[in-house]
Amino acid sequence: MVDASTLNSDPHRLLFAYWVPNVSGGLVVSKIPQNTGWDLKSNVRYARTAESVGFEYALTQIRFTASYSAASQHESVSFSQALLHHTEKLKVIAAILPGPWNPAVVAKQVASIDNYTDGRIAVNIVSGWNKSEFHAIGEWWLDHAERYRRSYEFMKCLRGIWTAPEGEGFTFAGDFYRFRNYKLSPKPIASPHPEIFQGGNSDDAKNNGAEVSDWYFMNGMDLEGFRTQIADVKERAKKFGRENVVKFAVNAFVIVRDTEEEAIRTLQEIQGKADVEAVEAFKREVQNAGASSSNKQGMWATSAFKDLVQYNDGFKTKLIGTKEQVAERIVLLKSLGVNLVLTGFLDYEEEVEAFGKNVIPLVRELEKQGRGKDEAFEIERTGDVYRK
Repeated sequence: MVDASTLNSDPHRLLFAYWVPNVSGGLVVSKIPQNTGWDLKSNVRYARTAESVGFEYALTQIRFTASYSAASQHESVSFSQALLHHTEKLKVIAAILPGPWNPAVVAKQVASIDNYTDGRIAVNIVSGWNKSEFHAIGEWWLDHAERYRRSYEFMKCLRGIWTAPEGEGFTFAGDFYRFRNYKLSPKPIASPHPEIFQGGNSDDAKNNGAEVSDWYFMNGMDLEGFRTQIADVKERAKKFGRENVVKFAVNAFVIVRDTEEEAIRTLQEIQGKADVEAVEAFKREVQNAGASSSNKQGMWATSAFKDLVQYNDGFKTKLIGTKEQVAERIVLLKSLGVNLVLTGFLDYEEEVEAFGKNVIPLVRELEKQGRGKDEAFEIERTGDVYRK
């Protein structure tokens, strides 16, 4: 096996992340058996394995209440810190939900963890889609545009607090947050600050990606969906001189098997054994949230039942087939402008390691051959699998 540091030596490489299963129920809303633990000991194994085979990021999930087959949840920031203390290279992205969290608390908390772990923590700002969860914990439920406007201020404050010159305070007067000469010490050691991720399909999400986040997360979608969304965010970012700054990550549920037929049978079994009641409840919640966006295209607004068996439309990313097929599709995604692939698996005990050993080296070999740079070539070669 190639050493991970050698495998990831190219500065222009595509990055790989995985969903941290700190929430029970696995990564699909299905009654199919899932050999994936949500406890810390299991997750330490997954994290150590992942960083040893080439994964560079991991993303913890944020839930406050039981919902949609996720009966139990470990809190994201503390869980991220625990994983960081059991690993050496992996960067962990902690999910943060504005409303329950205040940016002052997050800025302080993350700056400290950043110092403890040599700059290996990042944040994913989740604007929120679960109305019942907000009500359960006594938080105001804002409409879509207001939730994203609050997230905009939240990210602006994080960046401002973290980057204010040493000895100078941060001052901000917004509709949701206010600071008056707030001085944070110690500052994060990550330069210029811990990375900020956020996502969504709506105009509000794209505007936030264009102006204040470092990374824009995308759900799975078809070829034109990827191309249009990336181009749209980059065009909006031009206004702020950030068209070459904001980076793109895509969610993907991975099923790699010896044959394409076997991989498709696994997908069909996952969808065929869907937890219908849980998926329908999830569908009502998220599509109501998506339809309330100004362009009616919030996340999941057009997802079908079979897509929602995986929380973030991960089946649509089509990383389902042989290791060679999956590697080819990954370099196509790279050619479209994707910088990071966020993976989820059915069987974390085996599939995290298998993906690192069998797929990532193939992607690196294709990158060495110059693949993933010519969009037209990659679409001609592989694009049909992503067409509607």
